[in-house]
Amino acid sequence: MEKPIILHESKKGPPVRIFRPSEFRALVRAIPKNEYKDKLEALLYSGSRYEEMKWLYKNPKRFQNEHIHMKNMKALVKEAYRWIHLNLQGQRSTDNFLRGKTNLPAYQNWDSDIKRWCILAGISPHGACAKSTRKTWESWLVITYPSRVEEIFISQGHVEATALKHYLAFPFDAEDRKEMLYYVEGW
Repeated sequence: MEKPIILHESKKGPPVRIFRPSEFRALVRAIPKNEYKDKLEALLYSGSRYEEMKWLYKNPKRFQNEHIHMKNMKALVKEAYRWIHLNLQGQRSTDNFLRGKTNLPAYQNWDSDIKRWCILAGISPHGACAKSTRKTWESWLVITYPSRVEEIFISQGHVEATALKHYLAFPFDAEDRKEMLYYVEGW
């Protein structure tokens, strides 16, 4: 088992697990229900905050194939809405999520589910939480497209591009970087 990649957002907050592509694949395979696989993939490929995806489920017309016109749920962001760019996998997973029978569960339940699925997948659950998909997606995009950091931070709803630059220092190896292309291609 490789040492997990952990993001320490602040000294006060808990650590957040960043998944390697191989870990994410194992995690998806470990989830017993397809609807929950769809939820996890939609969270990853949109890079959305958990509460934003819950809002989208109630407002499906905001999904417009290549983009989501997402309501910003963070007080620090001045704009009420932003456009989230989606690649083909993001479009597919968001469509599947919106066709699901139920919205995302309570935040705490999702945190518990992700930790349980990590254990089933044989990967460390340390730091795995509802934020992991968003932070994983951000890191994969920045690693793959370092010249597009500003575009990435706008799509992610960040107020400063410098917030994403620390992702460049994550210890992804050459195989991780190669495998990321499968996920982020077309973004």
